[in-house]
Amino acid sequence: MNSNTDKQSLRKQLRQARRNLSRQDQVSASLGVCRQLVTSEIFQKSQRIAVYFCNDGEVNLDPLMHAAWGMGKALFLPVLHPLKKGELVFMEYRPNQPVAKNRFGIPEPISHRDTRCPTWLLDLILTPLVGFDENGNRMGMGGGFYDRTFAFLRENSKPRRPALIGLAHECQKVDQLSVESWDIPMDGIITGQRSY
Repeated sequence: MNSNTDKQSLRKQLRQARRNLSRQDQVSASLGVCRQLVTSEIFQKSQRIAVYFCNDGEVNLDPLMHAAWGMGKALFLPVLHPLKKGELVFMEYRPNQPVAKNRFGIPEPISHRDTRCPTWLLDLILTPLVGFDENGNRMGMGGGFYDRTFAFLRENSKPRRPALIGLAHECQKVDQLSVESWDIPMDGIITGQRSY
């Protein structure tokens, strides 16, 4: 079995574990993650925060979004890059703003003007994940969107660096993930129970 097959098998197993959580466990974990984030120093200091709409059992950030807007913070959602295949841009998302589903069925904000924020100007980027280990390694859905979008972090090619925090359920933790040269590690990972 090659490492690619191993990765696909692990990804499938972890996605299933996430989906198998009861509604109550999902809500409890999401509230736990949001509570830890809202009181964290990094969140308090951040003004431009990238969030996401949960899908496929991911941690739900709705409570955090409402808290952030109440604190006067600007929120941005990932949107498929219109020109660069496999990359994301981040568009501002305001309360009650209309959204439309992209080709993966994930809602993206609709706006009549360009509200993109250059990725390196974001203060905090909250990313969903499929699996993680205690070293901050993240396993995503397998499309490589986040790795390509944040490749500039490896090259230190921008004047500033956003903090990358992965959000997950405790059942998504593994002992060690195999890492590729293009994988972008997280600065931290938060689950409903604890922070890594």
